Amino acid sequence: MAKVSKSSAAVPASGVLRPNADHEYFFQEGCFILEMLNDPGLDAQLSVARARVSVGETTRWHRLLHTTERYLLLKGRGRVWLGAEEPQDVGPGDVVLIAPGVHQRIANTGQEELVFLAVCTPPFREENYRDDAPD
Repeated sequence: MAKVSKSSAAVPASGVLRPNADHEYFFQEGCFILEMLNDPGLDAQLSVARARVSVGETTRWHRLLHTTERYLLLKGRGRVWLGAEEPQDVGPGDVVLIAPGVHQRIANTGQEELVFLAVCTPPFREENYRDDAPD
C-alpha cells in the first residue's frame, strides 16, 4: 500500500491506498477476499474489501455480529439471500444492505466472476463472523 498519513481514530487519514493483489486470500465463506482498507490506524470507522465469487459458486450461510455490511456490485450477476426474505437477483450498480446478525449468502448466477466491494461498519473483524451453514 502507498504511504498514508496516520490520524486519530476519530478522523480518517488522507492519502491513496493501492492494495496489493498478491494479498488476496480464500476465505472460509467461499469467496476470494482482498482487504482494501481494514486498519484502525487509517480509518477506525469502516473496512472495505473486494470479494470475488467464482462462476457457479455460492457462499456459505453466515452472519456478522455487531456489523452492518454493504455489497456494492461491480461485475457479474448473482442472487442474494437475506434472512427470511425472498432471494433477489443482483448485478452491477446494485447495493445490498445487510443489517448486523442477518443470515446471508450470495451466489454467482452469471457467466463471469461476481465481484463486489464489501463495506463494513464498524470494520470487519473475524471474531464477529458466524458460519451458519449446516454441515
